[in-house]
Amino acid sequence: MQSGRIVRGSMKRDYWEILQAMPAAELADLMRRFEDLGLYGVWSPQLQATPFATLAAAAMVTKRVKLGSGIALAFTRSPMETAQNALDIDRLSGGRMVLGLGTGVREWNERYYSVEYGQPVRHLREIVTTVRAIVEKGHTGELGLIDGAYHKLDLRGFKIGRKPVRSSIPIHIPALFENTVELAGEVADGLLGHPVWSLKWIAQTAALLERTLAAKARKRSDVHVNLWNYAAIANDRRQAIDDMRGTVAFYSSIAQYQKYYGAHGFGAQALAATEAAARKDTAAMLKAIPDEMVTTFAIAGTPDDAGERVARMWEYADSMTISAPQYFVPSERMNTYRSAIVETLYKA
Repeated sequence: MQSGRIVRGSMKRDYWEILQAMPAAELADLMRRFEDLGLYGVWSPQLQATPFATLAAAAMVTKRVKLGSGIALAFTRSPMETAQNALDIDRLSGGRMVLGLGTGVREWNERYYSVEYGQPVRHLREIVTTVRAIVEKGHTGELGLIDGAYHKLDLRGFKIGRKPVRSSIPIHIPALFENTVELAGEVADGLLGHPVWSLKWIAQTAALLERTLAAKARKRSDVHVNLWNYAAIANDRRQAIDDMRGTVAFYSSIAQYQKYYGAHGFGAQALAATEAAARKDTAAMLKAIPDEMVTTFAIAGTPDDAGERVARMWEYADSMTISAPQYFVPSERMNTYRSAIVETLYKA
C-alpha cells in the first residue's frame, strides 16, 4: 500500500503490506502509518529494485513491524552477501528481519541478471542451507569448506566480527508448485503462497505441507504460512472483476507458469495471454482472461465476496498479504482498492 487512506487502529489479524523504494520522507511517513494501523509486517520484493536497502531504511523509522524480503532472488548474489544483508537488517531493526528467498522466473535470472538458474529447487535448497549456516555460525569461526554444486566457499579463518542479535533469522520460501512447498516443509521456517494460488491450490498445498512436515518429524507450528492474494473490492462486482483482469492476465502470460493454469483447466486461456503478451497486444491479453479465471485466481467482487474468500484462506494461513491490483489499472483506482482492503479486511 504505497498511498491511499490508512485508518489508525489495531488489526485483529496479522496482515503484511508490500513496500517498495521511495523517497525517505515518504517511506518514513508510510511506515509510521503502518505501525499505527497495527500492521504485522512489510515485504520488500526484488522486482525493479533489490529489497535490502528499502528494508534498512524501514528499520530506522519503525519499532515493531516485521521486515521481510518478499522475495529476494536467491541466485543473483552470493550466499555470503545475502546472509550479511540479513544480519545487518536484523541488527538495525533489533531482530525483526524475515529473509524471503526464492528462485524467481528463469528468464529474469538468465537474461536480466546473467546468473545460472540451474535446477532451481536444488539450487534454492543449497542457498538456504548455506545462508543459514553463515547466519548461525559465521561469528563463531566454525565454518570451513562449503562444497556445493553451485557455490564453493572457503570460510576457513572467516569470522563475522560481532555476535548476531538472534541465534537464527527465519527464512521463508515462496511456492507456486508442489516441489517448492515440499522444500519449504523440509528446510524453511516459513512458506509464502504465490499470489495466484486458488482456493483449491491452497487446500492441496496445505495437505502437502502437512505430509512433508510429518515425514521430517516437524510440526505445523514450525512453519509460518503467509498467503498472498490480489484483491479488488467494490460494491460494483463487474468493475472489480474488470479491474483485476489485468493482474491475472500478467501472471497468466508467464510461460513458466503454464502448467499451473493448465491444472486448473485454463491452459488455453493462459497460452493465449502468453502469445498476446509476446506480441505486446494488451487488448488481446486482457480478452484472453474470462471472468471465471479472474475470480479463481484473485479476490474480485463485493465486500461480502472478499470477506467470504478471505475467511476460507484463514483456515490455512498464519498471516496474509492482500494487495490491490497492480497491472493495467489507473493509479487513483488502485488507491481506492487499497482503502477498501483496509476497511473490509483489516478492520473486520
